[in-house]
Amino acid sequence: MESFDSLVSYAWFILGGAAATLELTVLSCTLGLIVSLIAGLSLLSKKLLVRWAARTYIELFRGTSLFVQLFAAYFVLPLAGIPLSPIQAGVLAIGLNGGAYGAEVVRAAIQAVGNDQREATIALNLTRWQAMRWIIFPQAVPLMLPTFGNLAIETMKATAIASLISVSELTFQAQMVRTQTGGTALPFITILITYLAIASMMMALVRWLERRLSRGLVSVRT
Repeated sequence: MESFDSLVSYAWFILGGAAATLELTVLSCTLGLIVSLIAGLSLLSKKLLVRWAARTYIELFRGTSLFVQLFAAYFVLPLAGIPLSPIQAGVLAIGLNGGAYGAEVVRAAIQAVGNDQREATIALNLTRWQAMRWIIFPQAVPLMLPTFGNLAIETMKATAIASLISVSELTFQAQMVRTQTGGTALPFITILITYLAIASMMMALVRWLERRLSRGLVSVRT
């Protein structure tokens, strides 16, 4: 039986991986958001080649395993002269994977903005870019936020696979404690509570942003 001090020490060791988990989450979400916006808007482009490129990217990353994408980033890209650290490979794979799902969220939200709003932009003689920048997109953002919140949480949970390439995040640290002690309850209960706490904070932030960005906007329901 481990002493209380040892249990506390192991718990703090596991929680030390929270910093890597948060780093992976923030960087992956940032990359995923950027890629989502680019790919989502590209799906609405009038240019066939642009739409085709976006659709190819989306189907590739949604149709293949995140595990395969992670291993490709870490083991295959160096063969092409693009060496990546474990953190970089994790961010690249997880971010691009999340971006593929987020792109459809962007497309659907923009298309959900009412036709009356689009007709108003024509009446105001706005260019396509001006209409998107000042009228359509601001109204689409609140529609995106709930789903993006869910995607952010899925991204946070997906960071656990980075343990497969030796990133010292929560799951990796928990596995080390499990190996050293032979116990499973402490490490996995610790990371369960930690993941839940992080997810709760993320959802609270998303709800706050949704309320903040929805103020003053007209209904976008058709």
